[in-house]
Amino acid sequence: MIVLPEARPAPGPRTASAVRRILLATDLSPASEGATRQAIDLARDLAANLLIVSVIDPAARGVPGGRVERMDQRRASREAAAQEVVIRGRAAGVAVSFMVWEGEPGPSIVDAATSEQVDMVIVGSHGRGSMGRLLIGSVSEHVVRHAPCPVLVVRARAQAPAEPMPLV
Repeated sequence: MIVLPEARPAPGPRTASAVRRILLATDLSPASEGATRQAIDLARDLAANLLIVSVIDPAARGVPGGRVERMDQRRASREAAAQEVVIRGRAAGVAVSFMVWEGEPGPSIVDAATSEQVDMVIVGSHGRGSMGRLLIGSVSEHVVRHAPCPVLVVRARAQAPAEPMPLV
């Protein structure tokens, strides 16, 4: 009697069904809204868990208006903004949680993706930076180059011009 080993499918590319944990890296600003919507929609469609990570860069202490915020104030405002996204995600039927990290944003996002063993990272891009970073920002570029999993970069939409008022 000859016993053959069990046939197993050859390892191949990951399928959408392999995406069970999505990390949304966001600064929770209005410019990152497109990435937030995309992450919630994709997590819902794939029945994946969504982990929101927002990184506070200790080197960037100023806020609009020239004020300097203490780290506890910065963390509290991020947590409040993240809670709003958690509520939106859960209303869409997605299991959502969040973390606030401190550090340089690019490496911190990669560290979070690695330590949390996510299957995909979604990050927004403000489109700022040098000519070499015209299409994606420096943080998103770092994440694309170093993340241990696929990365989806969602460009911020330019604000639509105001509609002209009709002449009466």
